[in-house]
Amino acid sequence: MIARRGVTAVLLPVLLPVLLAAAAGCAAQQKGAPRQEGGAAPGVTGTTVKVGGVLTKTSASGYSTKDAEIGAKARFERANAEGGVHGRTIEFIGAEDDAQDAAKGDAAAKKLVQKDQVFALVPVHAPNFGGAAFLEQQGVPWFGWATGPQWCGTRTGFGYNGCLAPKQGDGSQTWWGRQMAELLGGAEGKSVYVQTSDSSGSKYGGTTISQSFTAAGFELAGVDSGLPAAAPPPDWLPYVNKIMTSDDGGPPDVVVSVIAGTKFNVGLYGALKRAGYKGTLTDATSYDVAILKDPASARALDGVIAAPMFEPFESTAPEIAKLRQDVEKVAPGTPLTQHLAIGYWAADIFLDLLGKTGKDLTRERFLDTANGSYLYENPGFGRIEYPKDHTEPNGCGALVKLEGGAFRVAKSMKCFDNVPLK
Repeated sequence: MIARRGVTAVLLPVLLPVLLAAAAGCAAQQKGAPRQEGGAAPGVTGTTVKVGGVLTKTSASGYSTKDAEIGAKARFERANAEGGVHGRTIEFIGAEDDAQDAAKGDAAAKKLVQKDQVFALVPVHAPNFGGAAFLEQQGVPWFGWATGPQWCGTRTGFGYNGCLAPKQGDGSQTWWGRQMAELLGGAEGKSVYVQTSDSSGSKYGGTTISQSFTAAGFELAGVDSGLPAAAPPPDWLPYVNKIMTSDDGGPPDVVVSVIAGTKFNVGLYGALKRAGYKGTLTDATSYDVAILKDPASARALDGVIAAPMFEPFESTAPEIAKLRQDVEKVAPGTPLTQHLAIGYWAADIFLDLLGKTGKDLTRERFLDTANGSYLYENPGFGRIEYPKDHTEPNGCGALVKLEGGAFRVAKSMKCFDNVPLK
């Protein structure tokens, strides 16, 4: 497109050939692009809305969020079976793989927008996603799990549970600490120790999660960020000794692990149990069906309280029954994972916003609706509120306990007020 400029009558004869040539070039660039009806947004026709996502399907470490594609597809397929949104079905073209590489994530976002002509990116679930700046500059909405700071403070990025990396002074979650306090019969007189790795994300999580527990009334026995993030240490004894003497020479009541990876937690928890630790262990990653397939991992993690930011699959809530049905229709026998749930709920929020935007759909109208005064409550993930949750988390989460080789709901989804991050 050509930016309009004020042109005097004297300059018009000189500039007219240039303007015409530029217009012809613009038309040539658009040749072959999908036809847009009535000036509609890219990816929008009278009967469809095209979306695609970016995931970390593969990585050198083996980390993968590929199941989010199944979750999003399941939710979109139900919407289509119900007639779509304002007469438009969702054309989901799948997700690109960023291989946990920021440059590849940026390239994937540009491909989806410039070549595939998607209306929005759903789901985006990539810890090192590099396409944020491009999408913000282009005004393209994107939905997923806002684990990194690239999601926060934008107009176009919508984490299904808000911004999980708030800046100092912005709202920070208290739900994990408060849910644990309720589970343990109160926080008074109880201490908590937070173990992180030396990665920037893990350290940041240590700050926000420590505050979550102190806001709930726990005493902070200590925070350690000395654990190398590259690989589990050959000897856990130095870390265990520090934990076991952190509360005035004795062990804390609760140990929180802010470490990405089951191997790390299996090593830490196994070592703590061998040292005689009898307190409560909790983390955000141990709600994983793959753990149940490995007897050694299941034993090491037995009794651990995991903290997912969605209603657990074991819940009897109608919304979870619907999720299970939706997934079974598109991918029979698929194990239900956290990544799958993230894709599903990101798609669900996108669909709700699509409906509230109305039949006259453009990206600008969509973003105005989302950033006006948007509130959506769903027992599956709690609630989301924009524009507030561009700068703070939604404050909601549940607890799951691994016990005897099976997961059970320890605390159902609940939302709590945030507090300013110190």
